[in-house]
Amino acid sequence: MIAASFSSLLQGFFTDRLLRQRQASPHTIASYRDTFRLLLRFAADQLRTAPSVLQTEDVDPAFIGRFLEHLEQGRGNGPRTRNARLAAIHSFFRYVALAEPAHALLCQQVLAMPSKRYQRKPIAFLDHAEITAVLAAPDLATWIGRRDRTLLAVAIQTGLRVSELIGLRREDIVLGHGAHVRCEGKGRKQRCTPLGRDTAAVLESWLRRDLPAQSDRVFPSIRRQPLSRDAIEELVARHAQRAQHDCPSLKEKRVTPHVLRHSSAMALRAHGVDQSVIALWLGHESVETTQMYLHADLRLKEQALV
Repeated sequence: MIAASFSSLLQGFFTDRLLRQRQASPHTIASYRDTFRLLLRFAADQLRTAPSVLQTEDVDPAFIGRFLEHLEQGRGNGPRTRNARLAAIHSFFRYVALAEPAHALLCQQVLAMPSKRYQRKPIAFLDHAEITAVLAAPDLATWIGRRDRTLLAVAIQTGLRVSELIGLRREDIVLGHGAHVRCEGKGRKQRCTPLGRDTAAVLESWLRRDLPAQSDRVFPSIRRQPLSRDAIEELVARHAQRAQHDCPSLKEKRVTPHVLRHSSAMALRAHGVDQSVIALWLGHESVETTQMYLHADLRLKEQALV
């Protein structure tokens, strides 16, 4: 019996394992796709082997180790990104172990490769003055400026992930009494996040006056297409840089969409919101994930000295 080829196993992993069996979310599939796209490019460069003729035996622990080093040294990825890529490879080889037992030993060796340990840095977040400066940065005289102002306000107040902001649709917004947004987070978990009065007013103005009627997405590009992750990261960085003129402390911070998410959590923490509620607000899988905001709150540590 001829063993299945690498290409057929990879196709089966996406179509059979991820789509049919696990019914993985589009975000998971996109992340795994990007991992193997990078891996196939690396194989073509290092092994001089086209993806169509790559053998499963070629993707051994030594090759994967060189690929992971390439991610860090060649592409400048951090340990967390490296570990996420390795997790995708592990998932694939767990599938191979079941689908093609002839590769059992190789699968065992690959699955034994550990994630890289790394030092967790204190989380970065914006204080009230910095948030105010960032929200004031967009030019409200332009359509793009009003879109960016609305996106920043929603991101800071709700703590939505970038993927959740990209996926927001008109039908997910509920205004009026009990205003809130609905979104699908990690693990396809649905959650509702309340909107403050100011954020609801900004969002209502955007939806009624500026967002084209034919646009289903709440935050489209100027070409009426969904914003990409890169586009959101760029606009956040651009407005944070512009806000440095009014708030010099921003010069010491690298502001990303995830920093806005952290800022939302820290604002809740400052108002005395319980840790379990913050976990629900942000869509965390476990309350333990929210512990990092307790460690980041210096005032709690200062109170312990009183």
